[in-house]
Amino acid sequence: MTIIFPTHIKSKNDGFEFLVKVHQSCLRCIDNEIEFDFSKNIWFEANLCAVIGSIIQKAESQGKQVKITNLNKGAHHIFENNNFLNLILDRKVNIKVNEPTAISFQIFNFNEDKKFKDYLDRELLSQRDLPEMSPLLKNKINKSIFEIFNNAHLHGKCEQIYTCGQYFPNLKRLDFTIVDLGRTIRRNVNEYFIRQNKKKLTSCKAIDWAAQYGNTTKTGSIPGGLGLGLIREFLKFNGGRLQIVSAKGFWEQNRESSIFVQTFTSKFNGTIVNLEFNLSDTNSYVLKEEINPDTIFN
Repeated sequence: MTIIFPTHIKSKNDGFEFLVKVHQSCLRCIDNEIEFDFSKNIWFEANLCAVIGSIIQKAESQGKQVKITNLNKGAHHIFENNNFLNLILDRKVNIKVNEPTAISFQIFNFNEDKKFKDYLDRELLSQRDLPEMSPLLKNKINKSIFEIFNNAHLHGKCEQIYTCGQYFPNLKRLDFTIVDLGRTIRRNVNEYFIRQNKKKLTSCKAIDWAAQYGNTTKTGSIPGGLGLGLIREFLKFNGGRLQIVSAKGFWEQNRESSIFVQTFTSKFNGTIVNLEFNLSDTNSYVLKEEINPDTIFN
């Protein structure tokens, strides 16, 4: 089976919808060999390597072989520099990311929490063009993103997560994508709602419910949820974007802080979270506990 990638694949609803269709096509493919043909592609946002990587590994776990062909020179350089080609093609070579625009593609096991936190500090939160923020806030954002990592195992019941990011200096934005192939948000929320004698939700409504601060499907003493409370609030102030894909749902908090949802025709068997930071933001941020008890950020 050959899948031809379109000219542009961006971190937008249509880009995610295409990748979800690729995910389903690979799951259902009866061929032993799958080709991802990039001959027509001229723009692929590198943070989405996290999604492609998860698709390839899932196909390989089913005994299929995936080939990436006809990458243009620029894409090949980016995919090699951010470690995607080396890890996904199992070259046994780990090239050090040496370009400031790359946040490396990584695959983390669920018990590699320290490694993941160090990765966030080293490759994401140390980016020089991020808005200025206090050390305490930076630490809190690290913990907030780590909750996404942790809940992928606690709620998604998955063993691995896939991450990648990209700094777009001309567009003044930085995107960081986290992917897991565990239980979908809709499944978790609806199982919880059944126990509460509540009506089941669609994929989009389930994501929206889970993204609300304080909502959780976890019972007992261990908190749960998506872990998005603080990072979602920060992106509102920053003028960034938060996107979530799970099952057939696409949910986005856009740059104006309004919510956009779309139901896809294909299902993603897991969850994709994309954080987009606005790098044209010249504000400085601190937590309310540091300076002003009446606001979250200042």
